[in-house]
Amino acid sequence: MLPSGKAAGDAAAGRAGLRRYPALPVWVVEDHQEVLPYIYRAIGSKHLPAGNISFVHFDSHPDLLIPVNMPADTVFDKETLFGELSIENWIMPAVYAGHFSHVLWLHPPWAQQIREGKHHFLVGRDTSTTTIRVTSTDHYFLSDGLYVTEDQLENQKPLQLDVIMVKPYKLCKSQEENDAVSSAKKPKLALEDAENTASSNCDSYSEGLEKDTVTQRRGQTCLEQSCSCFSESQECQTTISTGEILEILKKGDAFVLDIDLDFFSVKNPFKEMFTQTNYYILGFSICLKEDLVDCVDTRIHQLEDLEAAFADLCDGDNEETVQKWASNPGMESLIPLVQSLKKRMEVPDYEMVHQAGLTCDYSELPHHISTEQEIEYLIQSVYYLLKNLPKPTLVTIARSSLDDYCPSEQVDTIQEKVLNVLRSLYGAVDIHLVYLAECSPP
Repeated sequence: MLPSGKAAGDAAAGRAGLRRYPALPVWVVEDHQEVLPYIYRAIGSKHLPAGNISFVHFDSHPDLLIPVNMPADTVFDKETLFGELSIENWIMPAVYAGHFSHVLWLHPPWAQQIREGKHHFLVGRDTSTTTIRVTSTDHYFLSDGLYVTEDQLENQKPLQLDVIMVKPYKLCKSQEENDAVSSAKKPKLALEDAENTASSNCDSYSEGLEKDTVTQRRGQTCLEQSCSCFSESQECQTTISTGEILEILKKGDAFVLDIDLDFFSVKNPFKEMFTQTNYYILGFSICLKEDLVDCVDTRIHQLEDLEAAFADLCDGDNEETVQKWASNPGMESLIPLVQSLKKRMEVPDYEMVHQAGLTCDYSELPHHISTEQEIEYLIQSVYYLLKNLPKPTLVTIARSSLDDYCPSEQVDTIQEKVLNVLRSLYGAVDIHLVYLAECSPP
């Protein structure tokens, strides 16, 4: 192992050797996995290092699953890799490839798919299946059968995953009075002093965006006051301080800022299509066995049975087919499920039902269509958080509107607000509206 001084020197040398963009590139795509080619392009052009990249991911979804049957070595053939990925599983292959060493998932309050806090685990090649698997025992990974023991993994890559809630940021009431009290009783905060809070001001960020000056007026600090958000008990900050986020970013040689617009307002597109009763059979029961390997093995067989059952139903949902699969342990509810679907629709889309069920095993997909005011509060939270972080190497943005995760009637407004935040924070930005173009990156 390298001595710490030499390791630090090597890291600094690596950063010094990177190229700089004349203006911060911002890539705006539709489906989230489409951002990965632009990150790989930046690695190839030496604007990003090949490894030790910190990935800051604002999203209502973790996107940290793995293509279940994809051979691990696929990550070394980027063109094949890009064709294998989908919106929920595009980050972890980049971890296994050695590019991302730290992932920070910053999520709104209504997204709770992975437990809050720090997660340290290994990502590697499963020696028995040659697929990518993890040593994390979080239910998010268990429910997809992605857990294996450490001794079953080769070509291991350590990952630090930080799950951080971002709370909506509300304007303080009686701003002028608060400013007067603050000026009389407390010294004003310098920008450097604000790094230990994710939300250092309570005035509207909009004023700063419109004036775009260095001398933006800062209002009453929310460091010690519970400036309410959705309720009086919520404080205007993330679940960890900006100082802690800075410490995480310092461990990396570069950082990529990634924003899914459904972070600000999100739909569960399946929620309006199917009832809770329809979901019942597809639920993931928390395994009470001490042996997690047996638990995951059982889950994998359950997933395989469900996939086969719905494939049969797509070919024909006659009583014989339904009875055959309903006789399997744990699949007794298939009968009322099919009956309910047939009552609601003339020809049920069983493939869609299957996909819907996979999204609501141990917890449902988040569903929170934000009001304009809630969107504004979250925009402000992101603004003040990023204001106290270093400038990223590049920014990727996913609209997620065609698949209805970000409400189509809100996506353009949210996008413009996010781009305005980036312009205000970073000055010159080179925005590429990829979703409007027909060409794809080389």
